[in-house]
Amino acid sequence: MRTYKTSALIIISLAISACNVNTKSVDREVDSLFSKHEVNDTTLFATMQMKDSIKVGEPVVLKFIVYNYTDSTNRFCSWHTPYEPLMSKYLEVKDADGIEADYLGPMAKRMMPPPDSSYQYINSGDSIPATVDLLKAYRINKPSKYTIVYTGKNMSGLNVKDSVSFVYYK
Repeated sequence: MRTYKTSALIIISLAISACNVNTKSVDREVDSLFSKHEVNDTTLFATMQMKDSIKVGEPVVLKFIVYNYTDSTNRFCSWHTPYEPLMSKYLEVKDADGIEADYLGPMAKRMMPPPDSSYQYINSGDSIPATVDLLKAYRINKPSKYTIVYTGKNMSGLNVKDSVSFVYYK
């Protein structure tokens, strides 16, 4: 009888410990960028990444990654994000002197509210990357250190915690 109780306790302990395994597949880098205290569990958030230095004439590629750290599938509006072709100014690009790079791309006028087709869906624990070459819409032509800030939150609903910087050199 005692062996039976011991076996039952071992099985119950294993079952309980298995329930404590974190099954989220969000990239490990997220844990270093955002603590659970900084991320609202009901919202999506994004990060921006790029090379630290880029030679004049090379593409200025910005990688934008949206993370769903929530417990359910969520959506965001792709307008004013790299998930659509450059149709609006959603980034602030400034050089080391604080001078903003001219935006040369189109400025789309849109009907509100956004139609369902303008939304991207993202499953719980997933991330979606997108890239954009900033030279296709911004006048970045002089060597300097540039800082990029995402300004499209009001349209997309995405939170981006930090800016990114790169050195543009000859």
